[in-house]
Amino acid sequence: MVTKINIDKSLLIEGLGKGLRVIESFSDSQPRLTASEAARLAGLTRTAARRYLLSLVHYGYADTDGKHYWLLPAILRLGRSYLEAARLPRLVQPFMQRLSMQIGETANLSVLDGHEIVYLTRSNSPRIVSIGFHPGARVPAHVVSPGFAILSTFSERQLDEWFEGAQFGQFTAETITNPARLRESVAQARRLGYWLADQYADIGLRGLAVPLIDRRGRCAGALSITFQAQVYPGEAALARLLPGLQEAAQLLRGVI
Repeated sequence: MVTKINIDKSLLIEGLGKGLRVIESFSDSQPRLTASEAARLAGLTRTAARRYLLSLVHYGYADTDGKHYWLLPAILRLGRSYLEAARLPRLVQPFMQRLSMQIGETANLSVLDGHEIVYLTRSNSPRIVSIGFHPGARVPAHVVSPGFAILSTFSERQLDEWFEGAQFGQFTAETITNPARLRESVAQARRLGYWLADQYADIGLRGLAVPLIDRRGRCAGALSITFQAQVYPGEAALARLLPGLQEAAQLLRGVI
């Protein structure tokens, strides 16, 4: 969770916040935006949105054909700065590499950002084809196992705040969208110490996650594995994959 502090608003640069909202307006469903579309998504006037978009073009972060705008690979420098400066991904990576070699599957580190899970880093499976989410991917928390693992560490008050205003879309027939059922599942994940998401996001894919707890007892994120349902059906995933995940999380507790 992000630590919240009170900051005097007179010290804030509102223009920076607006520019970031314009950048965040782009998505996989809307990779190309007009100034009017960006304005609507960012909550700005068309004139203001157009100025921010043209600034992104000028500094090499976006391009345009005169009507539509789209982001360029240079925008990845912003995310790379976090990955290079952040302590957590660097500390966890060696443990994830050991885990993926041990179990033969891709291991992931992720954190909760609002109502989404953000995948920070991964260690690929020794197999030729690796499945799962790539670093930087953002996924609704209710459709992946890390979401349940991290939420299981929340207090009831924190859960009340998190569920307030949340929307739970249907991705597959297995996706849990009912808030009451979701809270029951989170409570079960708390009792178990892990969560197995069975084809919530994609048919044929399952995910197993455990919360990553630091030395102070706070949740720093989640370690997870994404795998094909046909490879580890039923309880086979728990017997084969869970011990390695739990061991890695326990070892990391003394490090992070």
